[in-house]
Amino acid sequence: EEPTIEETIEILKGVRSRYEAHHGLEITDQALTAAAHLAARYIPDRYLPDKAIDLIDEAGARVRLYKIPFSATSTEGATQIRELRRQKEEAISAQRFEDAADLRDRERALTAHLNRMRLGWQDLAGSPETKVTERDIAEVVSMWTGVPVQDLATEEKERLLHMEEALHKRIVGQDEAIEAISKAVRRARAGLKDPRRPIGTFIFLGPTGVGKTELAKALAEFMFGSEDALIKIDMSEFMERHNVSRLVGSPPGYIGYEEGGQLTEAVRRRPYSVILFDEIEKAHPEAFNMLLQIMEDGHLSDAKGKRVDFRNTIILLTSNVGADLISRETSLGFNVPRDEAKSEAERYAKMKDKVTGELKRTFRPEFLNRLDGTMVFHALNRDQIKQIVDLEINKILKRLADKHIQLEVTDAAADHLATAGYDPHFGARPLRRVIQSQIEDALSEGLLSGRFRPGDTVRVDARDSQIVMETIAHTEIPDAAAETTTVP
Repeated sequence: EEPTIEETIEILKGVRSRYEAHHGLEITDQALTAAAHLAARYIPDRYLPDKAIDLIDEAGARVRLYKIPFSATSTEGATQIRELRRQKEEAISAQRFEDAADLRDRERALTAHLNRMRLGWQDLAGSPETKVTERDIAEVVSMWTGVPVQDLATEEKERLLHMEEALHKRIVGQDEAIEAISKAVRRARAGLKDPRRPIGTFIFLGPTGVGKTELAKALAEFMFGSEDALIKIDMSEFMERHNVSRLVGSPPGYIGYEEGGQLTEAVRRRPYSVILFDEIEKAHPEAFNMLLQIMEDGHLSDAKGKRVDFRNTIILLTSNVGADLISRETSLGFNVPRDEAKSEAERYAKMKDKVTGELKRTFRPEFLNRLDGTMVFHALNRDQIKQIVDLEINKILKRLADKHIQLEVTDAAADHLATAGYDPHFGARPLRRVIQSQIEDALSEGLLSGRFRPGDTVRVDARDSQIVMETIAHTEIPDAAAETTTVP
């Protein structure tokens, strides 16, 4: 029988001296407690005390590794940086500016990596007594599961209470969807959800370009620290029965048996993830049977008989069911004034009832009854499109900040981009292409030609329905600031 967390802590105290002698360092009581609690919570496919002991061993090895002298790694890195700089100068002399920019980025990335390694080594090597702490244990759990270190600490409570605010930094509108998902996540983290089921299962309905996939990416980044924690499965690839087996792996004797399933292998590698099943209505009924098992039991067996745990995932499904109804209700966004908030809420409620009715006619009751929520996404109006323009421009501002260039976008330019980038049938999806062609292309040409230089402030304006750019100020940038890399 698996021991309890308290019994595991006592077991860890019993073996502590052996691992301290092996790694040549001290293991604190807090590290032992963290190993037992975090192993029980974040490593569901193994048993205590084995997984907690492995955490202690791995953390000890990682801390011990920092005692290896840094000089060898530093010397090799410095040689690589000098070679990159030599290649960059040759590319500039030959006017191969794209190659030069790529070499510069590689040089900066390598330098930043070496600087981080040096700081980590100095912090540990400079301490008179090296210890394995609670944070070292959390870092190993983060490396194993993909859950960021800061989310394993007490700050998580504060983050969860402000989850809606964090998601709205990337998602415009869609208050109902964000609120429902945030509540489901808080229930799971508070320990009130059914422990056998995934954290939450939601279906997103709405026209294209209104933020369904973007919300999935934002949720993955908020919950698990990176958009890489999003597993996207296009269900249009599983319309035929014989294709469905690819989700869990090919049967023995068939090509691909050793590779594992497209879904099960992805979740086995990242048990803490957001899974997005896109265009779910196109899937074969056999795929729905697999989904029902995941939604109800929280696990799925692959072709080799290995059980894959889905209890720490968030399941999102998208569908185009009822998309035409939503588009018809709100496609007049640019041409008519908006109603008062109350009447808009009433109109949304009626539209949601219609879409929900269409959903019931499309999917089986046993599938719908296992959903934690049905999210009907609004079509976007003019004000929301302008907010998305601001979000996209902010992304460009962050990239330009590395080049010491400031960008000022006038209201006229923002209005022009919002108008040019909005399509009632495709939402905000064309907006990125407009910004790319009218803003990013012009900036890249200006940077390569020398028209825009570090220290410039560039104003983006709209005149005669055209985007125009001009330098309105220049601040001299010292060589040390312009060259952000350092040679170790």
